[in-house]
Amino acid sequence: MLFRTIAAAIMLFASAAQAEVRPTTPKIGDPPEAQNMRLVGWDSLQARSAYQPTIQKQGKRYIAYIGHHGGTNKVAMPVNPMTGKAEPNGTSIIDVTDPKHPKYLSHIPGEPGLFEDGGAQMVRVCEGTNFSKPAPGTFYMLRPFGNSAHEIWNVTDPAKPALISRLTGIKGTHKNWWECETGIAYLVSGAEGWRVPRMTQVYDLGDPANPKFIRNFGLVGQEPGATGPVPTMLHGAISTGPKGNRVYFGYGTNGSGIVQIVDRERLLKGAADPTPENLLYPQVGRMDLSPLIGAHTTYPMLGVPVPAFLHDKIGAKRDFLMIVNEQILNECLEARQMVWFADITAEAKGMVVSNYTAPENGGNFCARGGRFGSHASNESFEPVYRNKMAFISYFNGGVRALDIRNPFQPKEVGYFIPSITKDTDERCVKVDGKDRCKVAIQTNNVETDDRGYIYIVDRANTGMHILELTGEARKAAGLPN
Repeated sequence: MLFRTIAAAIMLFASAAQAEVRPTTPKIGDPPEAQNMRLVGWDSLQARSAYQPTIQKQGKRYIAYIGHHGGTNKVAMPVNPMTGKAEPNGTSIIDVTDPKHPKYLSHIPGEPGLFEDGGAQMVRVCEGTNFSKPAPGTFYMLRPFGNSAHEIWNVTDPAKPALISRLTGIKGTHKNWWECETGIAYLVSGAEGWRVPRMTQVYDLGDPANPKFIRNFGLVGQEPGATGPVPTMLHGAISTGPKGNRVYFGYGTNGSGIVQIVDRERLLKGAADPTPENLLYPQVGRMDLSPLIGAHTTYPMLGVPVPAFLHDKIGAKRDFLMIVNEQILNECLEARQMVWFADITAEAKGMVVSNYTAPENGGNFCARGGRFGSHASNESFEPVYRNKMAFISYFNGGVRALDIRNPFQPKEVGYFIPSITKDTDERCVKVDGKDRCKVAIQTNNVETDDRGYIYIVDRANTGMHILELTGEARKAAGLPN
């Protein structure tokens, strides 16, 4: 018995050691690294740096819209094989009805420029059925044009997108939110006079050809004419629409983050003049985070039944907010950015109750090159994963699948790290005044569709990967085998 116990312990140790041996610098030809997730399909996205995927069901088709960052120093304007011309990075449109065989439909060029100074980094798509000017069967796309404008396109035929209108006069953009049930949009902009590069402009885009401005909004201290310290700038917002009547704003990316919970109706109907009193009027909750972390994504998880509390008279169901920070610096040269779960059942007194980070030990992620840390979660409200699973993009750590059925104890149940390709770009750090560069996967953002497929896109030009869950992760999500 003693011999068996020792032998079992040795085998367990050897197995664990083998599982921790991962390449410090993966190379072309190495297989993807995966646990309980597998690759279904892939598209190169014309080797463009990708930021945000949005998946829209249009009739019987599923269409992926991908927002791109600007070009790189090596390739400022990649060639579009469909036109034979070099084009500034913009928006890729792909038919993913058959996820095994994605079909690239069109590329809409964005603003010329490199990295976040060009392109069309984010994208939202809505059907016009419930807009103020109803248009059933008509699909509209909202995107920024670099940092100088917001645009609305008709994408009913995704192979032939047509520009409808453009909102100009701004100096910064990022991650907008568009309510498909109303047409109200929360646009991340840099408005004249405001003290931050990014704040919120609220518009009614229910008649896309005639956008209607509602108000400018931000934190007290960001408004024109304010004095004193300036709160960190907006990253983005998520709205629960008129039914939920809440908008969750995340400020900051990798430091001094702030979460703001806003009464949607008060925001839309309150006085628009950006005085401190008017800016505070819609606010029902605020959390000031550590100087070490930001608030990139603020995803609401409402009415979650907590397994340990099912027989409690009060608090058996709780409201949570998943707060995802964004890692900015390469090779772990800053505080680790993570995922935090806050209990916001009492909105004015929200408190963090748990967290998650992908383990660096054994993965050699800090030495692989590029960023390692959290970035964003999927944002779909489709019931297939709602309040059950979350998917977190982790740059060179790929995408991580979390079981979030008990937000007090989130659990990683799978991951997928793509293989690098000939197009995968390098990432650099300064060492003794010189650049040290490594080719590295940089999984940037993630989204899901109502079929359960997971879409990840790469910041370092490696394309879009379409994934599905397997094994224990698939079981945890309640998906059929």
